[in-house]
Amino acid sequence: MTSAQGAGRRGVSQRVRGVLAERPWIGPLAALVVVFVLFGLATPETFLRTQNLLTMARQTVVVGVCALGMTMIIVTGGIDLSVGSVVALTTVIIAARLRDGAGPVSAAVTGVAVGGAVGAAVGVLVGRFRMMPFVVTLGTMSALRGVAKGIAKEQKIDCDPRGLDTLLVSAQGMGPGLFVALGLAVLVALTLTYTRFGRHVFAVGSNEAAARLAGIDPSHVKLLVYTLAGLAFGVGGVMEFSTLTVGDPTDSIGLELDVIAAVVIGGAPLAGGEGSVVGSILGALLMTVIKTGAVHLGLPTWVQEIVTGGIIVVAVALDRARYARR
Repeated sequence: MTSAQGAGRRGVSQRVRGVLAERPWIGPLAALVVVFVLFGLATPETFLRTQNLLTMARQTVVVGVCALGMTMIIVTGGIDLSVGSVVALTTVIIAARLRDGAGPVSAAVTGVAVGGAVGAAVGVLVGRFRMMPFVVTLGTMSALRGVAKGIAKEQKIDCDPRGLDTLLVSAQGMGPGLFVALGLAVLVALTLTYTRFGRHVFAVGSNEAAARLAGIDPSHVKLLVYTLAGLAFGVGGVMEFSTLTVGDPTDSIGLELDVIAAVVIGGAPLAGGEGSVVGSILGALLMTVIKTGAVHLGLPTWVQEIVTGGIIVVAVALDRARYARR
């Protein structure tokens, strides 16, 4: 090989690395395509059915919506372990409101508002009082789960869903909930990419001290980020209630791991400063496809959990390798 050829190959390699660095979601997209094709070839009679594709889309909604909020949090260098508890509490609040005679819109808005209030409280503790997000949200996770159980008297709350059960499933196959989730994804993506607030979010996650010197108030940014994330978790709770049609205080245990995994798989490092809505949605879709494909292959649940854990470890390892190359 001549020196010119070697230089040409190095140039191509550098350009490829540059593209991957600017668009970290390309890796998750490639993985999603490969996994989808493999499962499609392995079980084409069931996996590729339209009904199964719609089911996977619906199953991705809750994780995907919650991942929108988690993306903003992780970009700032934080984390939130209370996602599952917020979603469970939201289902309980909605069910309790419906049982007491409230309308579906009022019940849903109340549930989302509770999520936003929780996020604001966490934002105050993390932003104003500079407490560690891991510790704050670990405590919040336990406390909110207890609140949900107290409201529900440690049992499920049965109620008439009054149309909320059609958010994700309708007579036409796909309810409006999917389009609500897509609309929120577009809104968050545009906010992070084209607004001053979005630039501040990335600046705080990249270097909080430098952001403060540049005139940015990190505590204010974090307060807004956790409040918006709480609202997203509340919307995820509404979608979860749509599938459950009951208020279940024990629901969504472990959901926080799926949400965090989706964001990390999508290319957002836990150190902060980077992340994208596209990558997080692709990460959520990848996890759904893997879980659904495993079910179609007849793999037991414990194997699915091992595979999911392995995917998270590999995603973090690839992220570290990407940073090392840069």
